[in-house]
Amino acid sequence: MLYILPLLLLAGAALYFFVFRAPDPRTTTHPESWHKLLLEHVIFYKELSAIAQKRFRNRMMLFLEETYVEAVGFELEELDTVLVAASAVIPVFKFKEWHYENLTGVVLYPDNFNEDMNFDQEHPDRMIGGMVGNGRYENQMILSRSSLHHGFENNSDKHNTGIHEFVHLIDKVDGETDGVPERLLEKSYVLPWINLMHKEMESIDRNKSDIRKYGGTNQAEFFAVASEYFFSRPKLMKRKHPELYKMLLMCFDPRKKPKAA
Repeated sequence: MLYILPLLLLAGAALYFFVFRAPDPRTTTHPESWHKLLLEHVIFYKELSAIAQKRFRNRMMLFLEETYVEAVGFELEELDTVLVAASAVIPVFKFKEWHYENLTGVVLYPDNFNEDMNFDQEHPDRMIGGMVGNGRYENQMILSRSSLHHGFENNSDKHNTGIHEFVHLIDKVDGETDGVPERLLEKSYVLPWINLMHKEMESIDRNKSDIRKYGGTNQAEFFAVASEYFFSRPKLMKRKHPELYKMLLMCFDPRKKPKAA
């Protein structure tokens, strides 16, 4: 009789563990179709080892466990969701763990839009491909589906809207979207980073840089535009902007500690 009680307790604990315990999302099987879609559309993923690719897919799964993705005006397809999740994972993939605590959902519009979330054909120059929401759109990201797809289809223009907007979210974690990602930079690198930004922005303004002109708008846009370049064309950036490349490498890979400028 003395042996029966411990066995009953053990059996009860096992039953609770396997039946009532919520599944760990890290062990949840992701759709097999993801791998093929990622190989076809995401160069960053294609260049990873098989082990790292599995980790990338698991990180996508965790992101989608925490963030909804929905469409306005069209039926959401699997590739849309895959590209949104890939955009979220790429900038923070080298971190052991990252949660976008300032994001609850991503809303996709079929094409570019204006600040009022309308399609303004009369003023195409004012159209937006993506934005991090404020006010009633706080904790939401709005993306143009066409711009999202274009960022992964065109691998020569150093432009990726999805990555751009998620970098804004990373920048915003410290409370300000100001181009100084204090969660990623050690204090000793903040001033060198600001000085480097201003130097590169001046080059953009003088048409002496291959960094997209929008990067000269302000510090926040420079950080996002330079990050697009860093993830889309890393070898080219390393060759043409070695100092900027090293600083961004330090931001997005905590194992790298280049010397301050």
